Amino acid sequence: MLHNVTEVSAESLRDTIAARFPQGYRFITLTCVDGGATWELLYHFDRNYELSHVRVRVPKGAVVPSISGIYACAALVENEVQDLFGVTFEGLTVNYERRFMLAVEAPLAPMVRTPVAQAAARAGEMRM
Repeated sequence: MLHNVTEVSAESLRDTIAARFPQGYRFITLTCVDGGATWELLYHFDRNYELSHVRVRVPKGAVVPSISGIYACAALVENEVQDLFGVTFEGLTVNYERRFMLAVEAPLAPMVRTPVAQAAARAGEMRM
């Protein structure tokens, strides 16, 4: 169980994270969890050796605002999540368009665990 978790909406994600930057929070990484019909995105931060997290849950197919304009290093992990899970990030400062980690012939969104979502990805019904 995670402690120090702030739950936010996709609409307030950027503002919440932007408020952390001047306070000295260091962005560590982003975790994506396949929740069936939703994605759970956990943004992990450190300040003074104390971890904190920002959680956003969005329906599959929804567009998530990128935080790469706030924390430039987030562009790497957001591209990784985009490749592996098929989550679409809006406003990525560097967008590899789902070819950061995957070859052209690789299956789309290989980490999606639900067969329905995998079929939707192959059919082009998810934003890929």
